[in-house]
Amino acid sequence: MVPERFNRLPMKKKLIGLVHNIPRSGPYPFSKASDDVMTQVVSIEKALDDLGYSSKRIPLSKDIDAFLAAYREAPVDMVFNLCETIDEDPMFSGHAASVLELIGVPFSGSPASALTCTMDKVMTKRVLKACGILTPNYLIYEGSLHFNVRHLAFPVIVKPRFEDASIGIDQESVFGSETTLKEGIGSLYERFGPLLVEEYIEGREFNVSLFGYPKADIMPIAEIDFSAFPEDIHRIVGYRAKWDESSFEYNHTPRTYSRDIHPTLKGTMEMIARECFHIFMLRDYGRVDIRTDHRNKPYVLEINANPCISPDAGFAASLEQSGINYTEMVRRLLEFMSLHSD
Repeated sequence: MVPERFNRLPMKKKLIGLVHNIPRSGPYPFSKASDDVMTQVVSIEKALDDLGYSSKRIPLSKDIDAFLAAYREAPVDMVFNLCETIDEDPMFSGHAASVLELIGVPFSGSPASALTCTMDKVMTKRVLKACGILTPNYLIYEGSLHFNVRHLAFPVIVKPRFEDASIGIDQESVFGSETTLKEGIGSLYERFGPLLVEEYIEGREFNVSLFGYPKADIMPIAEIDFSAFPEDIHRIVGYRAKWDESSFEYNHTPRTYSRDIHPTLKGTMEMIARECFHIFMLRDYGRVDIRTDHRNKPYVLEINANPCISPDAGFAASLEQSGINYTEMVRRLLEFMSLHSD
């Protein structure tokens, strides 16, 4: 039910902003992930139009003056914050929210503090461990010729510390021994900078989505089905699995919602997801990625503040499973935004 205050102005007088980063032009190895923001923009524009709202695109780059000029041309009442980076720099993942906070306009999704913290995989791990939430053991690699891995159990998986959307993660990111890790980690550091090296958990993988404000509800839990993977392919959702439609991984990692999850495990994962949503101060929507080991013990892999909300993305799919279609998702996000300023 939309609050009465939200309906005080006629729909036609409400202008909704779509703030988005600008996809990189020209050849780029991760162009599919970069371009996805525009899929979200077009999809939300259509939903807003179906709901009777006018919308306005406002691109955001490091040229903040250009952004402010575009914003002031026709100030908006609310903003969908769709910025995932600024100028493809993941270190600026939370800056769009910071700008919107300073302007004082209600916007969708998590605040800047949550976005900045969860983009940093190492900071996320430190917070999880400090709060007693299980997450795989890890180390930070920052280019040193000598590093100690004795506290880690192999195999391990290497991830860019500051990237999102599985950028820099694929089959080549998993190392079975200290020798192969030390042989291969240098080239990954040259490409992606600081790295997270964590123990690889061989087991089931779940995505727990949450949606709502001021209280977030758990959506149906998705499990990634790796059953078609041969034994020589690691069961991970890497970049190819997410974005390369011609790859084996993309075509053999379906989401499932009907597979059996033991009630105890389901309850534990829901509790963990709620704790993470609260601890990291997520808002409106989010996703927690969890893996279970051979003893069915759940480990948190990542906290996703503002996960992708394209119609074919995992978050929208979980909402569909609960009976919330895409247009209704957009309507509810508008409702949440109207409550942020209360």
